[in-house]
Amino acid sequence: MFAAAGADQEIFKWLRPLTIVSMHRECDVVVVGGGHGGCEAARACARMGLRTTMITMNADLIAQMSCNPAIGGIAKGHLVREIDALGGVMGEVADAVGIQFRLLNTSRGPAVWSPRAQCDKKQYRIRMKQVLESEPNLAIKQAEVAALVIEHGEVHGVQLTDGRNVRCRAVIITTGTFLNGLAHIGEQKLLCGRSGEAPSQILAEQIRELNLGWTRLKTGTPPRLDGRTIDWAKFDRQSGDATPTPFLHDGVHQPSTN
Repeated sequence: MFAAAGADQEIFKWLRPLTIVSMHRECDVVVVGGGHGGCEAARACARMGLRTTMITMNADLIAQMSCNPAIGGIAKGHLVREIDALGGVMGEVADAVGIQFRLLNTSRGPAVWSPRAQCDKKQYRIRMKQVLESEPNLAIKQAEVAALVIEHGEVHGVQLTDGRNVRCRAVIITTGTFLNGLAHIGEQKLLCGRSGEAPSQILAEQIRELNLGWTRLKTGTPPRLDGRTIDWAKFDRQSGDATPTPFLHDGVHQPSTN
Protein backbone atom coordinates (compact mmCIF):
# COMPACT_ATOMS: atom_id res chain seq x y z
CA MET A 1 0.00 0.00 0.00
CA PHE A 2 1.54 3.29 -1.07
CA ALA A 3 0.64 6.15 1.20
CA ALA A 4 -1.01 9.10 -0.47
CA ALA A 5 -2.52 11.83 1.59
CA GLY A 6 -4.91 14.69 1.15
CA ALA A 7 -5.74 15.67 4.69
CA ASP A 8 -4.41 18.49 6.81
CA GLN A 9 -1.97 17.31 9.43
CA GLU A 10 -3.44 19.73 11.95
CA ILE A 11 -6.00 17.09 12.89
CA PHE A 12 -3.16 14.83 14.06
CA LYS A 13 -1.55 17.30 16.48
CA TRP A 14 -2.72 15.10 19.33
CA LEU A 15 -0.14 12.53 18.23
CA ARG A 16 2.73 14.91 18.91
CA PRO A 17 4.10 15.25 22.45
CA LEU A 18 4.93 18.73 23.70
CA THR A 19 8.64 17.94 23.57
CA ILE A 20 9.86 16.20 20.42
CA VAL A 21 13.30 14.68 20.10
CA SER A 22 14.36 15.07 16.47
CA MET A 23 15.90 12.04 14.80
CA HIS A 24 17.70 14.20 12.23
CA ARG A 25 17.42 11.39 9.71
CA GLU A 26 16.38 11.66 6.09
CA CYS A 27 16.06 9.03 3.41
CA ASP A 28 14.32 8.50 0.10
CA VAL A 29 11.86 5.77 1.13
CA VAL A 30 10.46 4.52 4.44
CA VAL A 31 9.01 1.01 4.48
CA VAL A 32 6.66 0.40 7.41
CA GLY A 33 6.61 -3.27 8.42
CA GLY A 34 9.10 -6.12 8.26
CA GLY A 35 7.01 -9.00 6.97
CA HIS A 36 7.30 -10.68 3.56
CA GLY A 37 6.00 -7.62 1.70
CA GLY A 38 8.17 -5.21 3.65
CA CYS A 39 11.31 -7.26 3.03
CA GLU A 40 10.70 -7.32 -0.71
CA ALA A 41 9.80 -3.62 -0.88
CA ALA A 42 12.78 -2.49 1.19
CA ARG A 43 15.30 -4.56 -0.72
CA ALA A 44 13.87 -3.53 -4.09
CA CYS A 45 14.08 0.17 -3.20
CA ALA A 46 17.62 -0.21 -1.88
CA ARG A 47 18.77 -2.05 -5.01
CA MET A 48 17.34 0.78 -7.10
CA GLY A 49 19.81 3.09 -5.37
CA LEU A 50 17.28 4.69 -3.03
CA ARG A 51 18.24 5.38 0.57
CA THR A 52 15.73 3.15 2.32
CA THR A 53 14.72 2.77 5.96
CA MET A 54 12.66 -0.21 7.11
CA ILE A 55 10.83 0.42 10.38
CA THR A 56 9.52 -2.60 12.24
CA MET A 57 8.24 -3.10 15.78
CA ASN A 58 10.62 -6.01 16.42
CA ALA A 59 13.83 -6.24 14.40
CA ASP A 60 14.40 -9.79 15.66
CA LEU A 61 11.16 -10.95 14.02
CA ILE A 62 11.75 -9.65 10.50
CA ALA A 63 10.19 -12.14 8.05
CA GLN A 64 8.82 -14.21 10.93
CA MET A 65 6.91 -17.13 9.43
CA SER A 66 3.46 -18.23 10.51
CA CYS A 67 2.51 -21.41 12.33
CA ASN A 68 2.76 -23.20 8.97
CA PRO A 69 6.27 -22.25 7.78
CA ALA A 70 5.68 -22.98 4.10
CA ILE A 71 6.63 -20.98 1.03
CA GLY A 72 4.76 -21.57 -2.21
CA GLY A 73 2.10 -24.19 -2.78
CA ILE A 74 -0.88 -24.33 -5.13
CA ALA A 75 -1.49 -20.88 -6.69
CA LYS A 76 1.32 -19.45 -4.52
CA GLY A 77 4.45 -21.13 -5.85
CA HIS A 78 3.89 -19.28 -9.12
CA LEU A 79 3.90 -15.98 -7.23
CA VAL A 80 7.20 -16.79 -5.54
CA ARG A 81 8.74 -17.45 -8.94
CA GLU A 82 7.33 -14.21 -10.30
CA ILE A 83 8.84 -12.37 -7.34
CA ASP A 84 12.16 -14.02 -8.15
CA ALA A 85 11.88 -12.97 -11.80
CA LEU A 86 11.45 -9.39 -10.61
CA GLY A 87 14.59 -9.62 -8.47
CA GLY A 88 12.90 -10.52 -5.18
CA VAL A 89 14.42 -12.41 -2.29
CA MET A 90 11.74 -14.79 -0.96
CA GLY A 91 12.63 -17.68 -3.26
CA GLU A 92 16.34 -17.28 -2.60
CA VAL A 93 15.88 -17.54 1.17
CA ALA A 94 13.38 -20.40 0.89
CA ASP A 95 15.80 -22.41 -1.25
CA ALA A 96 18.55 -21.83 1.31
CA VAL A 97 16.65 -22.87 4.45
CA GLY A 98 14.03 -25.28 3.13
CA ILE A 99 13.82 -28.66 4.84
CA GLN A 100 11.29 -30.35 2.53
CA PHE A 101 10.50 -29.59 -1.11
CA ARG A 102 7.58 -30.91 -3.13
CA LEU A 103 6.26 -30.14 -6.60
CA LEU A 104 2.47 -30.27 -6.28
CA ASN A 105 -0.15 -31.08 -8.94
CA THR A 106 2.25 -33.16 -11.05
CA SER A 107 -0.65 -35.44 -12.03
CA ARG A 108 -1.89 -32.56 -14.18
CA GLY A 109 -0.31 -30.41 -16.85
CA PRO A 110 2.92 -28.42 -16.26
CA ALA A 111 0.98 -25.14 -16.24
CA VAL A 112 -0.42 -25.94 -12.79
CA TRP A 113 2.64 -27.54 -11.21
CA SER A 114 3.30 -25.69 -7.96
CA PRO A 115 6.56 -25.79 -5.99
CA ARG A 116 6.29 -25.73 -2.21
CA ALA A 117 8.95 -25.68 0.49
CA GLN A 118 8.57 -26.32 4.19
CA CYS A 119 11.19 -24.07 5.76
CA ASP A 120 13.09 -23.91 9.00
CA LYS A 121 11.03 -21.21 10.71
CA LYS A 122 13.89 -19.76 12.74
CA GLN A 123 16.51 -19.94 10.00
CA TYR A 124 14.23 -18.23 7.48
CA ARG A 125 14.03 -15.00 9.46
CA ILE A 126 17.72 -15.17 10.38
CA ARG A 127 18.75 -15.58 6.73
CA MET A 128 16.34 -12.87 5.54
CA LYS A 129 17.70 -10.42 8.09
CA GLN A 130 21.26 -11.19 6.96
CA VAL A 131 20.30 -10.50 3.35
CA LEU A 132 18.67 -7.19 4.23
CA GLU A 133 21.53 -6.08 6.48
CA SER A 134 23.97 -6.68 3.64
CA GLU A 135 22.22 -4.11 1.43
CA PRO A 136 24.32 -0.90 1.52
CA ASN A 137 21.34 1.45 0.94
CA LEU A 138 19.07 -0.17 3.52
CA ALA A 139 18.83 0.72 7.22
CA ILE A 140 16.64 -1.21 9.68
CA LYS A 141 15.10 0.57 12.68
CA GLN A 142 13.12 -0.97 15.51
CA ALA A 143 10.26 1.38 16.35
CA GLU A 144 6.52 1.83 15.89
CA VAL A 145 5.15 4.28 13.34
CA ALA A 146 2.38 6.41 14.82
CA ALA A 147 1.53 8.64 11.87
CA LEU A 148 2.40 9.82 8.41
CA VAL A 149 3.94 13.29 8.33
CA ILE A 150 1.77 15.25 5.91
CA GLU A 151 2.59 18.71 4.66
CA HIS A 152 0.54 20.56 2.05
CA GLY A 153 -1.30 17.39 1.14
CA GLU A 154 1.87 15.32 0.56
CA VAL A 155 3.62 12.68 2.64
CA HIS A 156 7.05 13.82 3.80
CA GLY A 157 7.89 11.13 6.34
CA VAL A 158 6.65 9.26 9.37
CA GLN A 159 6.39 10.05 13.06
CA LEU A 160 7.33 7.39 15.59
CA THR A 161 5.51 6.76 18.85
CA ASP A 162 8.44 8.30 20.77
CA GLY A 163 7.90 11.57 18.89
CA ARG A 164 10.86 11.40 16.53
CA ASN A 165 10.41 11.94 12.80
CA VAL A 166 11.98 10.21 9.82
CA ARG A 167 11.83 12.43 6.75
CA CYS A 168 11.49 10.85 3.31
CA ARG A 169 10.05 11.31 -0.18
CA ALA A 170 7.83 8.21 -0.17
CA VAL A 171 6.28 5.82 2.35
CA ILE A 172 5.36 2.21 1.65
CA ILE A 173 3.03 0.66 4.22
CA THR A 174 3.36 -3.14 4.52
CA THR A 175 1.86 -3.72 7.95
CA GLY A 176 -0.11 -6.77 6.88
CA THR A 177 -2.47 -8.17 9.52
CA PHE A 178 -0.85 -6.00 12.22
CA LEU A 179 -2.69 -2.88 11.04
CA ASN A 180 -5.79 -2.74 13.24
CA GLY A 181 -5.14 -6.43 13.89
CA LEU A 182 -7.96 -8.47 15.41
CA ALA A 183 -7.98 -12.14 16.39
CA HIS A 184 -11.06 -14.27 17.08
CA ILE A 185 -10.46 -17.12 19.54
CA GLY A 186 -13.73 -18.86 20.22
CA GLU A 187 -16.10 -16.16 21.43
CA GLN A 188 -13.22 -13.82 22.34
CA LYS A 189 -11.91 -10.95 20.23
CA LEU A 190 -8.35 -9.82 20.88
CA LEU A 191 -6.40 -6.89 19.45
CA CYS A 192 -3.10 -8.31 18.25
CA GLY A 193 -0.83 -8.83 15.26
CA ARG A 194 0.35 -12.39 15.44
CA SER A 195 -0.68 -14.15 18.63
CA GLY A 196 1.09 -12.48 21.54
CA GLU A 197 2.31 -9.49 19.50
CA ALA A 198 0.93 -5.97 19.61
CA PRO A 199 -1.07 -4.59 16.65
CA SER A 200 -0.52 -1.26 14.90
CA GLN A 201 -3.49 0.69 16.23
CA ILE A 202 -2.36 4.34 16.25
CA LEU A 203 -1.34 4.33 12.59
CA ALA A 204 -4.59 2.56 11.74
CA GLU A 205 -6.60 5.37 13.31
CA GLN A 206 -4.82 7.99 11.19
CA ILE A 207 -5.28 6.02 7.99
CA ARG A 208 -8.98 5.70 8.79
CA GLU A 209 -9.18 9.49 9.30
CA LEU A 210 -7.45 10.03 5.94
CA ASN A 211 -10.13 7.92 4.23
CA LEU A 212 -7.48 5.76 2.56
CA GLY A 213 -9.06 2.58 1.25
CA TRP A 214 -8.34 -0.65 3.07
CA THR A 215 -9.75 -4.14 3.30
CA ARG A 216 -9.37 -6.55 6.19
CA LEU A 217 -7.68 -9.80 5.17
CA LYS A 218 -8.81 -12.91 7.01
CA THR A 219 -6.46 -15.73 7.88
CA GLY A 220 -7.50 -18.97 9.50
CA THR A 221 -5.50 -20.92 12.08
CA PRO A 222 -6.59 -24.51 12.75
CA PRO A 223 -6.82 -25.78 16.33
CA ARG A 224 -3.65 -27.27 17.78
CA LEU A 225 -3.59 -31.02 18.41
CA ASP A 226 -1.54 -32.67 21.13
CA GLY A 227 0.86 -34.96 19.27
CA ARG A 228 0.93 -37.31 22.24
CA THR A 229 -2.74 -38.18 21.63
CA ILE A 230 -2.27 -39.15 17.96
CA ASP A 231 -1.56 -42.66 16.70
CA TRP A 232 1.00 -41.75 14.03
CA ALA A 233 1.19 -45.36 12.81
CA LYS A 234 -2.19 -44.92 11.13
CA PHE A 235 -0.88 -42.15 8.89
CA ASP A 236 0.99 -42.46 5.61
CA ARG A 237 4.40 -40.82 5.50
CA GLN A 238 4.54 -37.90 3.06
CA SER A 239 8.16 -37.38 2.13
CA GLY A 240 9.66 -34.58 0.08
CA ASP A 241 10.72 -35.06 -3.55
CA ALA A 242 13.94 -37.01 -4.09
CA THR A 243 15.15 -34.17 -6.33
CA PRO A 244 14.11 -30.81 -4.82
CA THR A 245 12.66 -28.22 -7.18
CA PRO A 246 14.15 -24.77 -6.47
CA PHE A 247 12.25 -21.51 -6.68
CA LEU A 248 15.14 -19.64 -8.27
CA HIS A 249 15.23 -19.75 -12.05
CA ASP A 250 19.04 -19.65 -12.32
CA GLY A 251 19.69 -22.63 -10.08
CA VAL A 252 22.52 -20.85 -8.27
CA HIS A 253 20.99 -21.40 -4.84
CA GLN A 254 20.25 -25.11 -4.75
CA PRO A 255 17.73 -26.32 -2.15
CA SER A 256 19.04 -28.09 0.90
CA THR A 257 18.32 -31.82 1.04
CA ASN A 258 18.92 -32.11 4.79
